[in-house]
Amino acid sequence: MVQLENVDKVYQTDRIETLALSNVNITIEDGEFVAVMGPSGCGKSTLLNIMGLLDAPSKGQIQFDNNEINGWSDRKLARFRNETVGFIFQSFHLINDLTVFDNVEIPLLYRRMSASERKKRIAEALERVSLISRMKHRPSQLSGGQQQRVAIARAIVGNPKLLLADEPTGNLDSQMGEDIMSILLDLNKNSGASIVMVTHDSRLAENTERVIHLFDGRQVS
Repeated sequence: MVQLENVDKVYQTDRIETLALSNVNITIEDGEFVAVMGPSGCGKSTLLNIMGLLDAPSKGQIQFDNNEINGWSDRKLARFRNETVGFIFQSFHLINDLTVFDNVEIPLLYRRMSASERKKRIAEALERVSLISRMKHRPSQLSGGQQQRVAIARAIVGNPKLLLADEPTGNLDSQMGEDIMSILLDLNKNSGASIVMVTHDSRLAENTERVIHLFDGRQVS
C-alpha cells in the first residue's frame, strides 16, 4: 500500500539544519497493523506526516497504491489524502463549538456527497465507536476516552485505506487506552484498513503485527 524508499527529511532554518529522517525504507502492506516506536524527537511524527502526505520528503520516493506521489500538485494531494487517509491524534483536535455529529462530518464536506449520504456515514462511524447516542453533544460534554472515539469516527467516516494514529492513547488512562486499542484492532480486522500507530507503550505495540523502531531519524533493528 505505502512504500517509502530512501527517504530523508531535513528541516532548515537560517542557522541550523535538522535531519529528522535518514534513509528510511518502509513498506506498509494492505491490511497490516504496524507500530512505530522510539524516543521523543526520533522522527516518529515526521514519518507519519510523510506517510499521510501532509509533508514531503527532502529526498527519496513515496508510492501509495502504486501511485508515484512525488511531484503531485497540492490540490491533487489534498484530494487523494481526503479519500485515502484517516488521521487520529493524541490531542483529539476536535472543534469545541461543533457537535459530535458536525465534527465527524468535516472530512465528508470536501467530497461531492449528498446530505443524506453524509448522515448515513456519520451514523455508521459513530455506531462503530459506540457513540451514536452522543451525536448532539459537544466535546466539552465528553470524557477524554469519548473524545478520542469521536476522533476515530471522524478518521474512519470516509472509509480510508490507511489510518495513521499518533499516540492515540497518550492522553488517556490505562483502561481508556485499552478500549481505544480494542477499537483500532477491530477496525483493522473487520474493515481491512491498514493502521500505522506511533506509541511509547510496549504493551500496545505487542498487539500489532510488526514494530518499526526509530532512533535519531534512522530505522534500527
